[in-house]
Amino acid sequence: MVKDTGVKILGSSLKNRNILLAISGGIAATESVKLSRELRRYQADVTIMMSKEAEKIITPLAVSWASDNEVVTDWNSKMHQLDSYDAVIVAPATRNTISKHIHGIMDSPIMMALSAARGKDTPILFIPSMHKDLFDDPVTQDLISILISQGSEVLLEEENENKIKQPSPLHIVAKLCNMVNKKLPNRKKVAITLGANRAPIDAVRAIQNASSGQTGWIISEYLYRQGHDIVCIVGKTTVHPNFPLPDVRFGGSPESMLSTCFGVASDKIPPEAWIHAAAVLDYYMHPEDGKKSSGSENWEITLSPGPKHILELSPLVKGSIRIGFKLETGVSDQDLIDKAFEQISKYGLDAVIANMKEQVHDPNFPRGRVVRPDGSVKLLETYEILCAEVDSIISNS
Repeated sequence: MVKDTGVKILGSSLKNRNILLAISGGIAATESVKLSRELRRYQADVTIMMSKEAEKIITPLAVSWASDNEVVTDWNSKMHQLDSYDAVIVAPATRNTISKHIHGIMDSPIMMALSAARGKDTPILFIPSMHKDLFDDPVTQDLISILISQGSEVLLEEENENKIKQPSPLHIVAKLCNMVNKKLPNRKKVAITLGANRAPIDAVRAIQNASSGQTGWIISEYLYRQGHDIVCIVGKTTVHPNFPLPDVRFGGSPESMLSTCFGVASDKIPPEAWIHAAAVLDYYMHPEDGKKSSGSENWEITLSPGPKHILELSPLVKGSIRIGFKLETGVSDQDLIDKAFEQISKYGLDAVIANMKEQVHDPNFPRGRVVRPDGSVKLLETYEILCAEVDSIISNS
């Protein structure tokens, strides 16, 4: 039976990681319950420290319940502030706390813990939260710049109601996962195309293929949490990521998506891996000028094949790991696998994720199959397994 303090496990990105959550005295301390539970959803071992000012805003009992652990509020003989942690989050991070940390003041367990973490080169993530007039004070900007120069990370939310509020727990924990897992071996810069393409047939009408972008977002989020550097090249989507990813570039039409891919491939630091999850529009036409008049007569259009993005990119991405996607409908499982092998052979891919349209959202069927050049075929029962397989191909190639 799940206890009152139990949470649904969503991933293993922080499994066996010791995380210190330091809660200072901003009003956003009320978010600590949600943040503690989100950390545990990714299997972090969470230690909580609260300042005296934070206790005026939220009780240690509430945070203890959320973290399923005791809360350190004062000095004690166990000296948890000198323990080794895989990362430290300061949320909310008041200007007072940031100032004391920069100037080495150690008047509480939190400040000693931050000093010790800096001395050990432990990753520290600061989440400033304050009124915008305080945030816009040049002194605040100088303090944040010093934090960054010292190697700490700072995560900010957009201004809202004249305040810099705390980002969502999802966003904070995803950023923390990325920070911690960047130290894993073979982390790479990964470009992933996702979503559908749309092409005009006149000034007001267009054709578009079917793709929500969901699979691409899920893979992007997973790889980001695993410490990879992700670039998303996004077409038309009907779903959105669960948190803001750091590098999202758009290309809705086939031409603009290909152009965006060329730009990414030409980055100063180009991707070491490419995942082609977008549903590229293979057939389209040169649009008619203006708007086709409405009427009862038939409108016959002729669609011509467009360039294959994987093929067009090949000269620019030599040496990169490349994973394609193959979606079919109304064919046998063996035909699907044969077509995936054809794609591998034709474009020199490292793997293809093969899907049957009729099976994608049916729980009675696997989420897909990964087909490899050596002839192996592996069933992918869930999105979690699919993402882990993609990560394994990228990290072990």
